Amino acid sequence: MDAQPSDGVLSFFQDVPDPRAANVRFRVGDIIAMAIMALVSGADDWSMVATYAESKVKWLNTFMGLHDGLTPSCHTFRRFFERLNPEAFEACFLKWMQEVVKVSGGKLVAVDGKTLRRSFQHGWDKSGMAHMVSVFAQANRQVLSHREIIT
Repeated sequence: MDAQPSDGVLSFFQDVPDPRAANVRFRVGDIIAMAIMALVSGADDWSMVATYAESKVKWLNTFMGLHDGLTPSCHTFRRFFERLNPEAFEACFLKWMQEVVKVSGGKLVAVDGKTLRRSFQHGWDKSGMAHMVSVFAQANRQVLSHREIIT
């Protein structure tokens, strides 16, 4: 695949096999792109992904072929990603990220998260576990933020 970052996210996911039946309304690349945009914007479940897509339908339709201005429902997103081949998706995602690194000259911000071992009170109740999230600027090798998140 000779996709360029300027071609957009859609071009990098055109090789992901469609896990659905032939009577589909939305293209594979469109569903993946909407989900990525929603997740980057703070969505953390399929309902929020669908709400994001619906709220941006006019803009999304400028570069996606959304029929009748409709976006996928939360159930459509969930079913699609449940059936999606994870290896094929990972391969396309890595190609996209490698191209982003090339274009940025390696000047990226990395986000990393870890769950702290044994950060819960009881073995039978793992609620209250501590998670650490770090944001690291590659260009000047500086940690921009380091937060603890308790679930």
